[in-house]
Amino acid sequence: MDTAPELLQENWFESGNLVEDYLERCPARDVLAVLADKWVLLVLGTLRAADGPVRFNELRRRLDGITQKVLTRTLRALERDGLVRRTVYPTVPPRVEYALTELGADLGRITHVMGLWAVQHSGEIALSRSEFDERAAREPEPLSS
Repeated sequence: MDTAPELLQENWFESGNLVEDYLERCPARDVLAVLADKWVLLVLGTLRAADGPVRFNELRRRLDGITQKVLTRTLRALERDGLVRRTVYPTVPPRVEYALTELGADLGRITHVMGLWAVQHSGEIALSRSEFDERAAREPEPLSS
């Protein structure tokens, strides 16, 4: 598998097929795929807003609609990518807490701005969706000759 430095050495970004090369070979694709998940963004946002580490069940309560399975999968993916730190305390039952790593906090600043944009423009997007759905629901008009 290609790594980012190898791709840079190949000058892949200077090719005439930047989009195709990115879609085929860029390792950032995997990172963007993780970030495209709505639960990833919401977990990162919840951890960013917390005043310190957060326990699993508290995260689940704060994330309305998330299942235990999805939260577990999301946290594992974020931990694997180095965005979240999982700390297990040797108690009975074990206490597990989650917090953003430095890398996760850095990403959190970007995703926070994305969230602000989404809130600011949600009305415009809802209106556009409504207008589109109305047009799509109408019978197609015949072309005049």
